[in-house]
Amino acid sequence: MEPRRSLGWPILLGVVLIGSIIALGVGWVLVSIAAALGSKNAAFYWAVLGVGVALLVLVLIGVIVYLALTVKAIALSQRQSNFIDSVTHELKSPLASLKLYLQTLTRRSVPPEQQADFHRFMLQDVERLDTLIDHLLDAAKTLQRRPSGAGEVTALLPVLERACTTAMQRHGVPAGNIRLAVDSAGGPLVVRAREADLEIVFRNLVDNAVKYSLPTPEVEVTAAAVPPGRVRVRVADNGPGIPVSQRSQVFRRFVRLGSELERSTPGTGLGLFLVKSLVKQMRGRVEVRGRLPPPGTLFEVELPAG
Repeated sequence: MEPRRSLGWPILLGVVLIGSIIALGVGWVLVSIAAALGSKNAAFYWAVLGVGVALLVLVLIGVIVYLALTVKAIALSQRQSNFIDSVTHELKSPLASLKLYLQTLTRRSVPPEQQADFHRFMLQDVERLDTLIDHLLDAAKTLQRRPSGAGEVTALLPVLERACTTAMQRHGVPAGNIRLAVDSAGGPLVVRAREADLEIVFRNLVDNAVKYSLPTPEVEVTAAAVPPGRVRVRVADNGPGIPVSQRSQVFRRFVRLGSELERSTPGTGLGLFLVKSLVKQMRGRVEVRGRLPPPGTLFEVELPAG
C-alpha cells in the first residue's frame, strides 16, 4: 500500500516561505524608504517602492494559494486512501464469509437447523454488499446531477417510517429501540424535495444512529414544522458521540473517523457526504451536535416545507 503523505511538510514549507517573503518585503521597504528620504529623486524611489510592494503582495498571495491547494490535495489523497481501505474491507469480509459458508455446505452434510443459520448469515452478507453498491451509486449520481429547481413535494412521515423500519430489520433492533415522533398538529408534514433523495438522507442518518449505538441502541427521530416555512427533523442516538473538533469533518467525502484497521463498524465514508450534498441541493441545512444529556450524537436537518 502506498504510504500516506503527511500534511506537516507542506504546511511547514508554506509557513517558512510566507515568513521569508514577509521579512524580505519589510526589509526591502525600509531600505527603500531610507533611500527615498536621502535622495533628491524621491518620486522615482516611491514609484519603484509601489510597484515592488504590489509584486510582493501578488507573490505572497500566490504562495498562500499554492499552500492551500497543496494541503487540500494531500487531504483528498488521504481520504481517498481511507476510502479504498474501507471499501476493500467491506468487499473482502462478506465475500470471505460467503465463501466459507458455501464451502461448508458443499463439502459436508449440515443439519437443517445449521443450514438455516448459514442461509441467514449469507443473506446478511449479500445485503451488506448491496448496501455498499447502493452507496457508491448514490454518490456517483449525486456528484453528476445538477440541483433541480422544480421542487417535488413529498410527504415526510412515510419516508421516516421506512427509514426506521429498514434500520430495525437490517440490524435486528427491537421496534421500541427506535422511536419516531412526528408533530403533525398543523397538518401532514410535506417538504419540497424528491422522495428518492429524502430516502437516501434519512436512511443514512437512521442507519448510522443505530450502527454506532450497538449493541443497545436508543434512537429518537422527531419531526416538526418550524417557522418560517421549514420542516425540522432530528435524529439522536446514544452512541459515544463525535468530538467537537471532528464534527466539521464528518460530512466530507471518504471521511471516517478513526483507523480502518481498528474500526469495527462497516461503512465507506460516503453516507454523511450524501446527506450533506442532497440537503444542500434541497436548499436545506444539516448540523451535528452532541446529544443532551450525553452521551450521543444529534443530527438536525431543516428542509423547505412544501
